[in-house]
Amino acid sequence: MIHAFAFYLFATLVVASAAMVILARNPVHSVLWLILAFFNAAGLMVLVGAEFIAMLLVIVYVGAVAVLFLFVVMMLDIDFAELRAGFVRNFPLGIAIAVILLAELVLGIGAYRAGAMTLGTPDGSAAPLLGHSNIESIGALLYSKYLFLFESAGLILLVAMIGAIVLTHRERKDTRTQNIAKQNARRPDEATVNVKPEVGKGVQL
Repeated sequence: MIHAFAFYLFATLVVASAAMVILARNPVHSVLWLILAFFNAAGLMVLVGAEFIAMLLVIVYVGAVAVLFLFVVMMLDIDFAELRAGFVRNFPLGIAIAVILLAELVLGIGAYRAGAMTLGTPDGSAAPLLGHSNIESIGALLYSKYLFLFESAGLILLVAMIGAIVLTHRERKDTRTQNIAKQNARRPDEATVNVKPEVGKGVQL
């Protein structure tokens, strides 16, 4: 009984949060609703015994992707009037993409009902370890049979992160340049100056 109640609770919150991501007018609110959807999806994964996927949803999506989206949205100077105008202008394209995705979904469901595809016979190398959780089984498989692919994926993500930093790095011309050698060579008696400002004179920079 508790499992059914938890499933319907998490599923309802996921669907409602996903709808609010689309319907919210404020982009910051949309990201917050997205974080809520990720948390409830993680709850669904825990119910089916896939705690590794639930951990990935919380750590990767909530802890990295959604927070990054939130900071990017908060730092942008968003013109909501222009945003609404762009929504109306691109509405036909959005409808066309939605129809294509719906057709693909219907086609996939039809193909699944027609008969599952035979991808091959399992050789038993990926069988779960007896007496261990699925996290331990996945870890043993990743760091043995798929170690090279796992490290390659990490290297690709590192290169992508460095590329994003290089592409988004901008040097501002309206700020003073920092002379680190001059700052390190400064003596303590030059760093601070004791002054006695008069009342109402303000601070001299």
